[in-house]
Amino acid sequence: MKEYPFLYETHLHTSQASACARSAGYEMAEAAKAFGYTGIVVTDHNWGGNTCIPRSLPWTEWVDAFAKGYYDAREQGDKIGLDVFWGYEAGYNGTEFLIFGTTPEWMRSHPELRDATVEEQFHIVHKGGGIVVHAHPYREEYYIPEIRLFPKYVDAVEAINATHSCHKSQAHNDPKFDERAIAYARKHKLPMTAGSDIHSTNLFGGGMAFREKLRDGKELCDAILGNGDYLLTNGDAWFDRQGNPI
Repeated sequence: MKEYPFLYETHLHTSQASACARSAGYEMAEAAKAFGYTGIVVTDHNWGGNTCIPRSLPWTEWVDAFAKGYYDAREQGDKIGLDVFWGYEAGYNGTEFLIFGTTPEWMRSHPELRDATVEEQFHIVHKGGGIVVHAHPYREEYYIPEIRLFPKYVDAVEAINATHSCHKSQAHNDPKFDERAIAYARKHKLPMTAGSDIHSTNLFGGGMAFREKLRDGKELCDAILGNGDYLLTNGDAWFDRQGNPI
């Protein structure tokens, strides 16, 4: 879509923090730049998900180790002209949330996050200026014991997840997962996001496309919450911000 030239990958993992990822932060940055992305949000799995950082580490040491993938990607992004924003994927026994708009420094100063409930997470993140996005809410997999929805404790819904519907995906393939997520977001009048949930340099092309370049993660949050002008894509098809095919 030529009118929306600034494409951002909002769901990306690195092997430095996510046990299921296969590529380091700098490799993901290089691949994203070569693909044509303007920027990426690094969203590695936290202590409640499939992290590769020992959970026994003291809090500040854990956060420092967890953030290495992001810092690695950002350092490379600065060299090659790719925006790299901080985020993470919070896990609650298979139910997962993308956190945008905070920083590693903020996380380091909030050890209460480790034991926070879904409801408490929502308030802690809000106080830090961030937002909570329900990631792939209707995905069905062995590691997701049940589908749990928290419409009062999320700011938005990941309505388009490229692993569900992009032809390049080799996992979680079922477009119905996205169809249900779109219907859920519409029912509760929640903004929609899109991302690839990518774990290697075999990129899908999913994400959110904007008319204007974003300056930081805060602007991403503002666009999502403030009826910003953007499109959603799974790498194959395009959708407006209400999830309608274009």
